[in-house]
Amino acid sequence: MHLVGMIFPIFAIVVAGWLAGATGYLPRTLGASLTRFAYYIAMPALVFLTIGDETLHSLLDWRFLAAFGGGSLICFAVVMAIARFRPGATFGTSAMIGAAASMTNTAFVALPILKALYGKPGVLAAAIATVVIGAIMFPLLVVLLEIDRFGTSRTIRLGPLMRQIATNPVILATVFALIWSYTAVGMPKPLESLLSILGDALTPCALFAIGLELTIGELRERLSFYLLLSVIKLVLMPIVVYALCRASGLGDTLTVAAVVCGAVPTAKSAFVLAAEYDVEKKMVGAVISMSTLLSIVTLFVWLYLIHGA
Repeated sequence: MHLVGMIFPIFAIVVAGWLAGATGYLPRTLGASLTRFAYYIAMPALVFLTIGDETLHSLLDWRFLAAFGGGSLICFAVVMAIARFRPGATFGTSAMIGAAASMTNTAFVALPILKALYGKPGVLAAAIATVVIGAIMFPLLVVLLEIDRFGTSRTIRLGPLMRQIATNPVILATVFALIWSYTAVGMPKPLESLLSILGDALTPCALFAIGLELTIGELRERLSFYLLLSVIKLVLMPIVVYALCRASGLGDTLTVAAVVCGAVPTAKSAFVLAAEYDVEKKMVGAVISMSTLLSIVTLFVWLYLIHGA
């Protein structure tokens, strides 16, 4: 019951957002603005506040990086390879299918859950996992989509790719926080208060926006295919991450953090790229919606199994 008491409010906020959008109480278009505030303002503030007081040694546990990052890349590569055998599949569509089954929403779902479970150490783990997605998975997918486009345009746009990475707010916040931590000047109280206020806004804004933009009607077509990708994302990927955690001897707390980061729904950043490159937009949107709905159940199961009631 202790676990349910901590996690239930998180999903209740998602449901509240969905009800607000479904009933017309608030326009669904508001979700985009809430998401931008959460991602560009609230999360960088929380990441900077969390990492700024940490030592470099505490941030770079290679076992956590290998378990979560390795599990994400393994699932991405396997699903993409299998998708290549689908009739009419291209390099780009296969890569996007792989992304739908492996790019994880650490920023908006895993972080609030881990913050509720472990406080600052949980935020730290989710922040590092988010950087893995932003600095490795996201650029990798962009490169693959550019390679697919290369057959038509004959030009790979490296400039936009580097700008995407260099201007990512979470990556920037992490880099500046590491520099701040290295200087060992401490966090002034006024700055700490400001960042705390902004960081506290992340959970309600992000989760409410997820619910507000959640639609069920798009799931009717290719339901079995969307369900398969969602099961891979919510069940098989956490199993791979958990196996890597045990194989590397990762501690219990970071094991829970890595599995939670692997078990949350598909990231919205996958849809951003699907829209940018006009590749499998409907599929990615449907998998995000379905994995979000199913994760209400699967995340409780995972947390009960690896964390206990």
